Amino acid sequence: ARLGLMTTSRTDRMSAAQRILGMVDHTSLGDHDTEAEVRALCAAAATAHGPVAAVCVWPQFAALASELMAASAVKVAAVANFPAGTAEVSEVVAEALALVAAGVDEIDVVCPWQAHLDGDHDATTELLIAVREAVGHTIVIKAILETGELPDAAAVNAIARAAVIGGADILKTSTGKTAHGADFDAARVLLNVIADAQRNGATIGLKISGAIRDVDTAAQYLALADEVMGESWATPETMRFGASSLLADVVTLLDSPA
Repeated sequence: ARLGLMTTSRTDRMSAAQRILGMVDHTSLGDHDTEAEVRALCAAAATAHGPVAAVCVWPQFAALASELMAASAVKVAAVANFPAGTAEVSEVVAEALALVAAGVDEIDVVCPWQAHLDGDHDATTELLIAVREAVGHTIVIKAILETGELPDAAAVNAIARAAVIGGADILKTSTGKTAHGADFDAARVLLNVIADAQRNGATIGLKISGAIRDVDTAAQYLALADEVMGESWATPETMRFGASSLLADVVTLLDSPA
């Protein structure tokens, strides 16, 4: 269920926008992305109000993004096993190793959610373990669970727990490439899994992606995280928003005169 629409003051919206800015994974994963578009993406990552958390690109642009962001605090992320999540483990490992060689800080890995639905409940854990063993522990691994394509909360819960066992650093809702992106019900399930992991001594983050286009939508997810995890939990290390147009809305609001 969608949270109630926010009827907050301008001050509250500005405060939320400033928090969200530092959590944005500014993303370009269009089907026909060009080098020029990636250069523009990277140029936009440092705003007058502060930097985004990361830029996120296709594997073929990972080296370029790494070069462009080398002197900044902005992380570079690229996708693997994207978007279908159906490649062999060995292929995904090779892709991940190539991304590390290209200089990325973070890898957004699509988990084999279709295999999970077909009954192979170990597939996600096995893939993530293999990627982690290949890339080591300095690379942040975000496990894309494609929650919008899963039939119910139980399925979201099960694949999320499989990802935690596999060593994911961040649980990510969606690729943004299917009919259904993020939703609040799935986000709550993921946050509950994250809370359980935290009680067991693990720090797992959450990335919301798929149809997150404006400050008010992102702020509702941030409020949900504050509710479930406590208001000090969400930081750029633990909370991300993967989006191509969110940053423009954040900057427009922060630029607007009082």
